[in-house]
Amino acid sequence: MGRARARGRHLDAGRGALAAEGLEPRDLVSERAREVDVRLSRQVARIMDDAVTVPGTRVGVGLDALIGLVPGIGDALGSALSGILVRDAIRARVPMPVLALMGLNLVVDALLGLVPGVGDLLDVAHRANRKNFRLLVRELDKEPMREPPSPAYVVGAAALMLVPLLAGVAAAVLGIWLIWRLLT
Repeated sequence: MGRARARGRHLDAGRGALAAEGLEPRDLVSERAREVDVRLSRQVARIMDDAVTVPGTRVGVGLDALIGLVPGIGDALGSALSGILVRDAIRARVPMPVLALMGLNLVVDALLGLVPGVGDLLDVAHRANRKNFRLLVRELDKEPMREPPSPAYVVGAAALMLVPLLAGVAAAVLGIWLIWRLLT
């Protein structure tokens, strides 16, 4: 069990901005969320999708859109960092359809990054990390802790974790290839 459960504290103490942005569905987190410890996932979702707010708007821009400006490499790095949320979902043993939806969000995120310029704007609107964090917290609140995972779950979860990472690498390779073709 995580340190937060032992102390009986909010996992997000002092971060009212996150709750206002909709990353935390409730003021208190459930017992299961305390057992799984979603602090790192919450931080990754916030940094990747909502690090700063555009002045005069309610639109947040995160590291994912900024590193996506670097052709190829930025998308691969963004996919790797986004994999942290999927890893926490696997550790929480969320159902396979939810893991598949999380993987799909990350694949769409990587594919949007392939479109130069416009893809980064679409990435700001898509917010795959925020969506995946909400899916994770929803599942943590909905279901009690499940039994230990079956071998089939482990194999499927590993495959679903690798797909977004491979999509990020494929986007990186394609981006670098396209730049090479334009320069030569």
